[in-house]
Amino acid sequence: MSKSKSLLVKNVEYLVTCDDEDRVLGHVNVFIRDGVIVSVGAEAPEADDVIDADGMVLYPGLINTHHHLYQTFSRNLPEVQNMELFPWLKALYEIWKNLNEEVVRDSSLTGLGELLKTGCTTCLDHHYVFPKDAGDLIGAQFAAADSLGIRFYATRGSMDLSVKDGGLPPDSVVQDVDEILVSSEDCVRKYHDSSRYAMHRVALAPCSPFSVSAELLRESAVLARKLGVRLHTHLAETKDEEAYTLEHFGMRPLAYMESLGWIGPDVWYAHGIHFTEEELQRLAETQTGVAHCPISNMKLSSGIARIPEMLKLGVPVGLAVDGSASNDGSNLLEELRVAYLLHRLNSSQGAPSGYDLLKVATRGSARILGRDDLGQIAPGMAADFFLVRLNRLELIGAQFDVRSMLCTVGLKGSVDYTVVNGQIVVRDGRLTMLEEEKISEQANRTVRKYLNR
Repeated sequence: MSKSKSLLVKNVEYLVTCDDEDRVLGHVNVFIRDGVIVSVGAEAPEADDVIDADGMVLYPGLINTHHHLYQTFSRNLPEVQNMELFPWLKALYEIWKNLNEEVVRDSSLTGLGELLKTGCTTCLDHHYVFPKDAGDLIGAQFAAADSLGIRFYATRGSMDLSVKDGGLPPDSVVQDVDEILVSSEDCVRKYHDSSRYAMHRVALAPCSPFSVSAELLRESAVLARKLGVRLHTHLAETKDEEAYTLEHFGMRPLAYMESLGWIGPDVWYAHGIHFTEEELQRLAETQTGVAHCPISNMKLSSGIARIPEMLKLGVPVGLAVDGSASNDGSNLLEELRVAYLLHRLNSSQGAPSGYDLLKVATRGSARILGRDDLGQIAPGMAADFFLVRLNRLELIGAQFDVRSMLCTVGLKGSVDYTVVNGQIVVRDGRLTMLEEEKISEQANRTVRKYLNR
């Protein structure tokens, strides 16, 4: 991907650094060269492109740590609106078994475009549905991400237990262990870039304890560590899952996963709602991460993750939107505000502050993805950030605590600018790399054909 040689963001009214000192800087300039922040301060060198940020707040880019972009084309379906996770999954697999490369490409463009417009600069996607002869689905995702300019972290997900084996998915979307492992290694070798400031990374991500075998989990962990990539799965999302692992393995979900090698600083779980006090301590001791998905957890009546306790204990926590079939959108700004309000309601004075949650969505998310080059604004960090103009009617008076503003007041609509890798990918609230109207027209044609309605 081509990078702008240099960019100057001048006259920034407030810069929320999310650095180790939690600084908010006033009236500064940010100079970027080749996708990296060179300086933050008074100097204003000549640059190839300039953003005048007078009257704006600059934030580090938000980082989404768990998504299912293919689900963008199965959101707001009336037949599944009142279901909880297990019946919801069984109903939707009958749609998802028809996925193909076109559907994955266009749903990825749709979801990633919305993420960019709402301040997200890095997206991790958990793709685990691979129907036979569906095409190169991971390749379609990377192509969509590159065409929009977003930093993309794919997972080679997997399932090997279908209905006949006691799992939930139909036979047509599962694969055998050997096929999955070969494909996983190929995917890592083809797409994973371990270098600093990488735009492409890959993790291995068997779907969940109730849709994959112990053999697949164990062998995936061995392979990931051999290849030097991270491990991700769903865990402790529902009480049904807890009952399943107790019945089938005689262990609670976390103990089962630990018995298969799935614990440590290279592992993070999506959801993590139903952990005990002892399990939270174990996560903290081992530095195993959790991707918090509050809106999905609320919609599917799964429960409330114990985020205040996790943060106090030092469990690595990031923020995530989860799939659009359980959200029903791809908006981390909305996720931030809902997370703030949910934990205020549930934990009162014990809840994280608005700024605490902003750091979860930036520094915390970067940490569980293993990225020390993202999540804050400082020289030497990747130039990923977004800008919000303060003179909107809905933000009048909100400028007295810009660190917490996105959680307490929230932002309705698009940000003004999003910059990824030093490149302006959203300008004046509109995508710059592709025409939104063309994305929408094509995506609507594809989703109608896919859903046959």
